[in-house]
Amino acid sequence: MAQKAPGAEGVAALAEANAPVFETLVQMTLDTFERSGLDEETYLLARIAALVAMGASAPSYLLNIGTAAEVGVPLEKVQGTLVAIAPVVGSARVVSAAGAIGEAFGVDISTEDEKQQGDRDRP
Repeated sequence: MAQKAPGAEGVAALAEANAPVFETLVQMTLDTFERSGLDEETYLLARIAALVAMGASAPSYLLNIGTAAEVGVPLEKVQGTLVAIAPVVGSARVVSAAGAIGEAFGVDISTEDEKQQGDRDRP
């Protein structure tokens, strides 16, 4: 009989969202939205701004920007939020966030100079 790798069941449970951690995160998000008193658009833009400030990973942006798109938040408002917070969080955070957002949605946002540098760096 083949043995399962340690933690394989836990990984499978997480992938299927059958884990108490995910259930807690979902419930926290629902409770927070209701308690915020904000409309959906403002709530999601505030979350996106917080993700930038925290240096979040691509999946966090995928979840929140994906949800924003589903409820009809225009991409221009997400971009406007990034512009608005840049002086507070710093340009490096915003550029990093843009890269993570691009990664999350499978979009290459590198500049032409960066692409050329990448071509030169390849053997």
